[in-house]
Amino acid sequence: MERTILHLDLNTFFVSVERLREPKLEGRPVLIGADSDRGVVASCSYEARTFGVRSAMPMKLAKQLCPEAIILRGDSGLYLRKSDEVTEVIRAHVPLFEKSSVDEFYVDLTGTDRFHGSWKLATELRQRIAHETGLPNSIGLSINKTVSKVATGEAKQGAGALQVPSGTEKPFLAPMPIERIPGVGEKTAHLLRSMGVARIHTLQEVPIDLMQRLLGEHGPVLWRKANGIDDSPVVAWHERKSISTERTFERDTIDVPKLHGMLTAMAESLAFQLRKGGKLTSCVAVKVRYADFNTHTRQQRIPYTACDHLLLPVVHELFRALYDRRQRIRLIGVRFSHLVGGGHQMDAFADTEEAMSLYQAMDRVRKRFGDRTVMRASGMDAKSIGRMDNPFDGQAPVLLANRRT
Repeated sequence: MERTILHLDLNTFFVSVERLREPKLEGRPVLIGADSDRGVVASCSYEARTFGVRSAMPMKLAKQLCPEAIILRGDSGLYLRKSDEVTEVIRAHVPLFEKSSVDEFYVDLTGTDRFHGSWKLATELRQRIAHETGLPNSIGLSINKTVSKVATGEAKQGAGALQVPSGTEKPFLAPMPIERIPGVGEKTAHLLRSMGVARIHTLQEVPIDLMQRLLGEHGPVLWRKANGIDDSPVVAWHERKSISTERTFERDTIDVPKLHGMLTAMAESLAFQLRKGGKLTSCVAVKVRYADFNTHTRQQRIPYTACDHLLLPVVHELFRALYDRRQRIRLIGVRFSHLVGGGHQMDAFADTEEAMSLYQAMDRVRKRFGDRTVMRASGMDAKSIGRMDNPFDGQAPVLLANRRT
């Protein structure tokens, strides 16, 4: 049976939520993010985009491009609640969906043609979300996730809904610039354009083995996407509630510097897992088990984040509140809970451009060489921190590498 995949995107999501709260913002250029020269734009309205403003742009440059823009700090808690509202509407009306980010969804409508018609169901779902949540959204429908996502982008320029009939995927993509292909970033686009590959139709004609030599494993993937081929499934969405790790010592200890180093290493590894999985936490907990097996836990609610520099002080503060200097410690653990989707973009409300760039650079190194290749000096002496669930890919637990640089 041929697949039918819907992609749904909430238009300028953060801005749209702010406009529900303050209708006077409608039609005005709006920027969401930290209003400082070192801040970055978390989101912007279409009116601001006409001035050349883009998400992740330095706020200083955005204000120069659009001096009349209204700048709002942003409310991550409110945005996540509205995202949950949309999720519940979708959950109530479709058999299988994937929540790929706070404002983006894939829905598998395969087989619905025999009942209602997939296009009718897709447009009704779009209207229902707009009616029940007040949030504008756009949809694309095709036989796979890649083409549907591109179709959604095209739909935003028109009526907000676009269907790509089966068999027309390749000519649909052909005239578009290569940057429209999901997964083509700035560096890949620069490389392809330096070879004279500026449009997707040119990329469609490049031999797949050449793409392999140019870009490694990523090359054939991009070639298939350019040709409208994508077999990736819609992964059923379920909300992971927490991520944690703990360490039992071979010998009970009162070595406080060692304990602090271990907590640092644990928190850094968990925070990296959050960012890699596109998650944020709003609750931090620390567990201490003493030599007599008495176990104590303390937790603290915090604003949603996935940043080490915001999580580490909370972890160490909780440990100081728990630690009883009269007893040796047998086990320590760290848990991040109340997880939500949305990824590191949400931290743009507080982060500077330099901080975000630093996290992105460190995470690229970790993804390539292992979780422990980049770490704070205080965590360098921490040994293997044991087993921890890999919460975002549904695979077996992973053992964090004991690697030092």
